Amino acid sequence: MHQRTTPPTGSASPTGRRRLARKALIAAASALGVATALMTPVRAGAAPAPAAPAAATPLAANGQLSVCGRQLCNASGQPVALNGMSTHGTQWYAQCVTGGSLDALAEDWRADVLRVSTYVQEDGYETDPAGFTARAQKFVDAAHARGMYAVIDWHMLDPGDPNANLSRAKTFFTAMAKKYKNHPGVLYEIANEPSGVSWSAVKSYAEKIIPVIRAEDPDGVVLVGTRAWSSFGVSEGANESEVVNNPVRASNIMYTFHFYAASHRDEYLRTLDRASDKLPVFVTEFGTQNYAGEGANDFTMSQRYLDLMKRKKISWTNWNYSDDHRSGAVFKTGTCDGSTWTGTGVLKEAGVWIRERIRQ
Repeated sequence: MHQRTTPPTGSASPTGRRRLARKALIAAASALGVATALMTPVRAGAAPAPAAPAAATPLAANGQLSVCGRQLCNASGQPVALNGMSTHGTQWYAQCVTGGSLDALAEDWRADVLRVSTYVQEDGYETDPAGFTARAQKFVDAAHARGMYAVIDWHMLDPGDPNANLSRAKTFFTAMAKKYKNHPGVLYEIANEPSGVSWSAVKSYAEKIIPVIRAEDPDGVVLVGTRAWSSFGVSEGANESEVVNNPVRASNIMYTFHFYAASHRDEYLRTLDRASDKLPVFVTEFGTQNYAGEGANDFTMSQRYLDLMKRKKISWTNWNYSDDHRSGAVFKTGTCDGSTWTGTGVLKEAGVWIRERIRQ
């Protein structure tokens, strides 16, 4: 999976009541369009022009999400599949997450969701917990302001044992859940890519972190990483049966799966198919390239994954919404230094391809 452990080349390194409150937020968002229309003046003697109804944003249309059976469901209990993008590490590419870029993601790309990736190590959260918490909240708020959901990604990578950062994770998710406990637009991804540890160790971690979130936000969907870089164990010789036979003891959760199509072939595709027959699955990261998010794109294999996910209503976010030099970054290098975000002229080949599929 995405196993890079060095900074990107050439990049700078710096830079009850709760349910009612959630419903009120959605109602306010829906009412805003009506109020705006009512306040628009009409010239005397002119027939009012027929207003084209604005499409409801994904957040306004679907409201509070929950897990029903093996599906992600909206506030009406109907299965939904969110499609969108993941940021790169916000310690490196915060300049790619701007008002303009998120306007483009919401309006030009028509995305449903933004995954906000807070790296724990690699000059990330551990260097400035308060600063990176505030940065994550800024980007989550910006997604919400544009009617998109936000996945709060605790991007642990190396060390691969999520328990190594247990104390930090508790602090981070306490702050995030406290802020968003009354908001319907968040999902909590508690461990990006565990590796080199058993499923029982990952499960133990999840069963310590989920109560921390639930103490503040009893309704938010929690996304649990699986072992071997969230491959359900396949990258370390196992398979989904270890999760099926020993699931996390918690409700309203989903399990994550990551793939990179040029590296992860039929065995991984079959695993996703089998696992999603028995477990709720959210693909929080994938690429059309190799496991490092670079090299040639394999759009044929990628489409096979997307066809499966569409058929089974599996939500996904693609890696990544930045101008990193690697082929997996959707923007051409240098785009984030400018102000043009829409259309295909600023996109690499992978960006053109994934934008088209999000727009479908």
